[in-house]
Amino acid sequence: MSSSQSDRARELLRLHREPALLTVVNVWDAITAKVVADIPGTKALATASHSIAASRGYPDGEKIPVAEMIAEVKNIVDATDLPVTADLEGGYGDAADTIRRAIAVGVVGANLEDQVKPVAEAAAQVAAVIAAAEAEGVPDFVLNARTDVFVRAGDRDPAEVLADAIERGRAYLDAGAPVVFVPGKLDLDQVTALVDAVGPQRLTLIGLPGTPALSDLERLGVARVSFGPLSQRVALTALAELVESVHQGGGVPEGTRPLN
Repeated sequence: MSSSQSDRARELLRLHREPALLTVVNVWDAITAKVVADIPGTKALATASHSIAASRGYPDGEKIPVAEMIAEVKNIVDATDLPVTADLEGGYGDAADTIRRAIAVGVVGANLEDQVKPVAEAAAQVAAVIAAAEAEGVPDFVLNARTDVFVRAGDRDPAEVLADAIERGRAYLDAGAPVVFVPGKLDLDQVTALVDAVGPQRLTLIGLPGTPALSDLERLGVARVSFGPLSQRVALTALAELVESVHQGGGVPEGTRPLN
């Protein structure tokens, strides 16, 4: 690992520990990485596995070969000097090895889904990933240990789902993860309960339509908000609207910037 990669890992961890909320608008290739990185205020980049898979013709859910995922992540890392954290789904069958491969291309953090495995099994996977990162010389690697209990809640009692998320979050922190990721459409009471349970600057969330304001999340002590596949959906919506405009006799919108 180069000293610059070590510095980026340390910086990414610092950004999560700061009281200021870290926001990361997810990217999926080199040009989106460059555009996002060049916007003033951007401090780190996060990849979106769903978006990378979609851009290469695969459905979400570890259908893309891990080599293709890592290759695209490398393109993103190479496009910026900012710290990059990679969404690596559930680890593609060997989470520790996938993390090693990601570190080899310059990644300094990662999301890792628990896919609602038994808590002990998921926590052991977290511990193995942290050990692999340390062995690769990245002790400050920012593993964002994700629990899928809210996104897979179905008709479970919300209070039971929240308790499950708290148990898993604490277990993953105990296993060495610096932060835990609880995606889902959460309200302020649920976010407050999670921060109280895992501690300030330890919880990361996804920004979905209708979720609490970023200012409220910062006040509560949330470490980071990312946007997953939503950023690609915004871009594709703009593309679809251009096509609709052209079909109706219009054209390129005023204010379109030459960003590529």
